[in-house]
Amino acid sequence: MTIDEILKEIANAGFPIVVAVYLLVVFGGKLDRLSNAVEKLSRYVEGLSKK
Repeated sequence: MTIDEILKEIANAGFPIVVAVYLLVVFGGKLDRLSNAVEKLSRYVEGLSKK
């Protein structure tokens, strides 16, 4: 995406929408990895409590 396209999208969609989409794209993968890590930790803690 070029800077002209980005500026056009900001003008068309509004700044908050562009920022929200950017944050979803950037942090989406990180949130998935964090969710997987929490799930693994939960299973590990459950395993410790059964011993």
